[in-house]
Amino acid sequence: MRDKAIVFEAGEGKVLSARGSTMFFKATRASTNGAFSLMERTLPPGGRKPPPHIHTNCEEAFYVLDGEIEFFLGDDTVLGRPGSFVLVPGGVTHTFGNSATAPARLLIIHAPAMDAYFEALQTLWSGQVPPSSEEEIALMRRHGMEPGRIKG
Repeated sequence: MRDKAIVFEAGEGKVLSARGSTMFFKATRASTNGAFSLMERTLPPGGRKPPPHIHTNCEEAFYVLDGEIEFFLGDDTVLGRPGSFVLVPGGVTHTFGNSATAPARLLIIHAPAMDAYFEALQTLWSGQVPPSSEEEIALMRRHGMEPGRIKG
């Protein structure tokens, strides 16, 4: 239990990166006793999307701050603009990406916390060559995600 509040300004927090995206974790497993993690994430235009997946052990929510994010949610595709909120319950296949020409920013919350996955994802992406989709899926499975299918 913490006895002091935590304050991060824009662009502050535990910084991680993968798939060309920068993640500023404002809340982590350590700071929330595992209850949730919260990141501010910047997505570059045309960056690689996460493989379509299902969370077996958490819920995920997105809040678009800037730009446009394309969300693939099972058979549906939704364009998120500033102020859009998307809640993806466990068991729903999804992925997302920035298909626009400018960077986009969003908040992402996982409950319970998933920051350990993103630390491992940064390590996976730290090599000279981007990892294969199969390598990413293997990592996802180790952190409670299963491959899923999206329409199209």
